[in-house]
Amino acid sequence: MHKRSRARELALHALYQVDLRGPSVVDELAAYISHETADPAVRVFALELFRGCLKHHDELDDQIQIVAENWDIRRMAVVDRNILRMAVYELLHGQDVPPKVAINEAIDLAKRYSTGESGAFVNGILDRIHLDHEASKPEEPTP
Repeated sequence: MHKRSRARELALHALYQVDLRGPSVVDELAAYISHETADPAVRVFALELFRGCLKHHDELDDQIQIVAENWDIRRMAVVDRNILRMAVYELLHGQDVPPKVAINEAIDLAKRYSTGESGAFVNGILDRIHLDHEASKPEEPTP
């Protein structure tokens, strides 16, 4: 497994636990991430994703809810909801992750950790968020 894929997996585990157990476990889960890998690059990226998703939680949920027509985010599968949060964080705030990579990684996580339909569900929502985000960016002047 690639380093960043492993980092996303660890961040997902931690986000899932915060969703189920509440914010009182955040420090415990940051320590969990640090103890689950000896690779500093994996640790740094996983903690960046985990903390970024927590910091931007409301914004991420708002973006997902806008696109997820007829789906209340609170009623989505916990795994799917957290995969979406992490991928939307990467799409909106990631500095060095191409959107296609963030989306494909999220789809892979959904296929691995959720239902058979989750990959398509995650793909549809993330594609729409990505297209909306790209459309809202100001055009760069041509030289």
